[in-house]
Amino acid sequence: MGSNTFLSTLWCHQQTFWSIEQQGPALQLDTRAIFDARLPVMKVSEILQAWRRILMGKKPSLSIEITRVLEVVDRHKPLHLSIVGGDPLVRYRELEELLPQLTERGIHVQVVTSAFRTIPVEWQKNKKLNVVVSVDGLQPEHDIRRRPATYERIMKSIEGHDRSISIHCTITANMLRRSGYLKDFAEFWSARPEVKRIWFSMYTPQVGEVSNEIIPWPQREQAVAALLKIAEQYPLIDMPAGAIRNFLTPPKSPSKCTFARTTETISADLKSRVTPCQFGGNPDCSQCGCIASVALEAVSKHKVAGTVRAGTIMEGSIRIGRLIQGLRPTEQAKPDALSILQ
Repeated sequence: MGSNTFLSTLWCHQQTFWSIEQQGPALQLDTRAIFDARLPVMKVSEILQAWRRILMGKKPSLSIEITRVLEVVDRHKPLHLSIVGGDPLVRYRELEELLPQLTERGIHVQVVTSAFRTIPVEWQKNKKLNVVVSVDGLQPEHDIRRRPATYERIMKSIEGHDRSISIHCTITANMLRRSGYLKDFAEFWSARPEVKRIWFSMYTPQVGEVSNEIIPWPQREQAVAALLKIAEQYPLIDMPAGAIRNFLTPPKSPSKCTFARTTETISADLKSRVTPCQFGGNPDCSQCGCIASVALEAVSKHKVAGTVRAGTIMEGSIRIGRLIQGLRPTEQAKPDALSILQ
């Protein structure tokens, strides 16, 4: 599987807010949909439209609480929307009304949940919807961290789905202390008839953080080697080798991270911008394990028509967008103008 086939619906799966993703560059947003019929399909015209937006100086994502989603969607006309938590299923009645309205607008929607509540089987009929269940390792570790969203509860919540659920696991150092842990995780979830793909991230600490979840570099190298091996054994691991290897070359700073540079996150209070990236605070980029970051970096390294790196095109697009944005008249400050939240 090439790097072009990795991106569809994963764009902002780790965000900790309701997130609206504006139209972004063709080479960074839902690229996979062009090549992989298993996923919600984006038309080439939509990709070009997204590219046009970044050329206008627009960032590809925003974050907002559910009650204002439709208002913001209609204002920004996004191609992809990632809805995360807390847990979106806390407000499942609103989701039941919201999701059809979003996908009727042609938007690809991703809902990230712990699956503490039943995920309606009817949702799998919506071809523009991707449901991602966060699973923190194998059952003993997960049940301690995620109660009441235990393994037993997840199984009941996804029962009846037919290859429509994505599983996401954030790898921690504790998991890597047992040989074969990642393989056992992949084997368990690959056998489930409800699951269509498996994603892995690595724990990303804040600068100066001391935690037993932080992965020491030798263990990170071992984890990458393990992922490369088991990805060949278990096809549901939806991560190309190039993306997996990027865990060993994380961006040096948010200014060097394709994902951070093309994403704007706004907290649920609608008044604060989260910087410098989705993690907020002062993330240790040297230990970044964000799946969106490694995926977008893999795409940026891909050569278009075998010649020009996608990242080069993206860089030029961002510069043009900034230039155009700078030529526009400055808008009057509004009462709810965003403050910076770090």
